[in-house]
Amino acid sequence: MTDAEYIAMQKSTIVRSSKAPRLLPLVRAANRALSWLAPELAARAAERQFLTPPRPRRPRAEIEVLRAARARPMHVGTRRIETWVWGTGPSVLLVHGWGGRGAQLGAFVEPLVARGFSVVTFDAPGHGASDDGSVTIPEMTEGILAVAAARGPLAGLIAHSVGATAATRALYEGLDATAVVLVGPAADLVTPSVRFTTALGYSPAVRERMRGRIEARVGRSWSAFDVVALAPSIEAPLLVVHDVGDSEVPWHAGLAITRAWRGAALLTTDGLGHRRILRDPDVVAATVAFVNARTAERGLRASASEDPQQTPLELLMAV
Repeated sequence: MTDAEYIAMQKSTIVRSSKAPRLLPLVRAANRALSWLAPELAARAAERQFLTPPRPRRPRAEIEVLRAARARPMHVGTRRIETWVWGTGPSVLLVHGWGGRGAQLGAFVEPLVARGFSVVTFDAPGHGASDDGSVTIPEMTEGILAVAAARGPLAGLIAHSVGATAATRALYEGLDATAVVLVGPAADLVTPSVRFTTALGYSPAVRERMRGRIEARVGRSWSAFDVVALAPSIEAPLLVVHDVGDSEVPWHAGLAITRAWRGAALLTTDGLGHRRILRDPDVVAATVAFVNARTAERGLRASASEDPQQTPLELLMAV
């Protein structure tokens, strides 16, 4: 992730300012000093920033996608989340990443509905149209499990970035999905924390304090969300789609997940980055074809005739 993108993650008045990129050296210097003078205070500040996702304005394309959906708010514990549903038939759940929104995966909706699926997505707590405030990965996992339970057995699960981490944990905890697609998936929580604290100038010692505080808060070690470690226990067919030039979640994370997940396939793209990959026609076509083929194998639905123009499964590379 670039310095500017890390700045965008922060919620302070300084960071929201148009001068934020120029102020980054000052922010780093202040956090280095705080790390040395008051490490516990620095760890609390880092924890708050790390667990508070950005809430950028929803772009017009997402608004248009949501116009055709059936909105269904629900509660997960004490948190209110917004969900949307399109179409009828076996359900495919779309899961966004950190700081994202369900409609970011809107390019998958129309092709899936055309194949006879219903599509459901949601904004996790602290994201998009759901309630604001900090959020943890376990809370995102709880959201996935709750939305999936409301829709019945899943024909497919498509998750992006850190949403893939939460989705994998949900699968490990018993969520059933006939086909799983992870796009630009983060393999663990340690790597993002290192990049985050380094970019903002916090010391390694403060990073470890922050990690300890978050683990105590959720009652789980970060190792419980290591996708590579969880993968061997999950039987759902998997397709990983990752761009070789992804600057936020490195491609080798997707490769490591593919190798650890029995029978998984990897589709590597080039030039699509971390977010544009969600709108690429070839990626969408390969994803929809994968979900359609796996559900047909399981007999959940009659398989629609494959359009050679939309089945780039031959591009998949078993690893």
